[in-house]
Amino acid sequence: MTGRGDGADAEARGERARAVEPLGPDSLTWKYFGDWRGVLLAPWAGAMQNMHPGLGAGVAEHSRFFEERWERLFRSLYPIGGVVYDGPRAARTAREVRGYHDGIKGVDEHGRPYHALDPDTFYWAHATFFMLTVLVADRFGPGLDEAEKRRLFEEHVRWWRLYGMSMRPVPGSWDEFRAYWDRMASEVLEDNRPTREILDIRGIAKPPVLRRLPDVVWRLVRVPLARFTVWYTVGLFPPAVRERLGYGWTARDERLLRCFGRLVHHAWKLVPAGRRFHPRARAGWERGCSAGVAPVTSPSRNLRSSRGS
Repeated sequence: MTGRGDGADAEARGERARAVEPLGPDSLTWKYFGDWRGVLLAPWAGAMQNMHPGLGAGVAEHSRFFEERWERLFRSLYPIGGVVYDGPRAARTAREVRGYHDGIKGVDEHGRPYHALDPDTFYWAHATFFMLTVLVADRFGPGLDEAEKRRLFEEHVRWWRLYGMSMRPVPGSWDEFRAYWDRMASEVLEDNRPTREILDIRGIAKPPVLRRLPDVVWRLVRVPLARFTVWYTVGLFPPAVRERLGYGWTARDERLLRCFGRLVHHAWKLVPAGRRFHPRARAGWERGCSAGVAPVTSPSRNLRSSRGS
C-alpha cells in the first residue's frame, strides 16, 4: 500500500487536508518544534528514522545525505517546519513535502519492497519528529507533565492530518502511542548501514554556525565533540534500540545526561528570544496566523549541489 490512490482519491485527501485547522501560536508544538535545540537531536532523529526498514532503504538508495549533511539537514528544516508554522499555508506546504517523497520506492537488499509514502513508513518519520519535540521540551527544556505530553500527542495528530495520509497507522491516544513506540523499538527497527553512517560523525564538516572557526581548530575539537554527541544520542534512544545497536548505558551515564539537559535548559534562557527559533518558525511567530506573507525559504547555500539531493 502506497497511500497515493488514484486522482480522485488524491483530490479528496487534499480537500481533507485543507479542512484541517493548522497548528498556531497557542500550541505547545509551536513552542518547541522550531527551537534550535532540536538540532542537538538531529543524529537521534536520523538514526531512529533510518532504522525503519523502508525508510532506511529509501535513504540508502535515493539520498546523498552523507555527502552534504549540514546542507541537507538545514534545507529540510524549512518545508518540514512549514507544516507546523505556515498557518493558512500549512496544508499546501504539507502537500509539497509529501510530493517530495513520491518517487522514493524500490526493493531493498533483502528483497522487501518499500515506498516512502507507505502510510506506516511515512508515519514513522512523523512520529520521530513528534518525539523530538517531546525530548526537546522534556530533556533539554523545562520538562513536561503527562497532560502536556497528551496535548502534544493530540497536536501531532492535527499535524499529521495536514498530509492527507491514511489515519490507519496513527495510535488513538498518548498511551497507545507509547505502546506503539516501544513495539517499533523492540520488534521493527533494525541495525543497518544508513543508521551506522548517521552515527559516524567523526569526519563531519563544520556546521554553518562555526564557519569562521579556523579549520585547524575544528579538526582538533571535531572528534571529541563527535564522541560526546554520540554519547548523549545513545542516551536518548529507547533501551531496545541501544541494545540492538550494541551500546551500553549506565546509571551514571543517565545522571550525567540529565545534568547536561539541565545545563542546556538554563543556558538557553540566556539566548535572546529572537534567536531561539529556526527562520521558518521565527517567521511564523512574527506573522501569527496571517495568510498574506510568503514563507521563508532555505538560503541558496543549503540548496542541492551538482552532486544531487
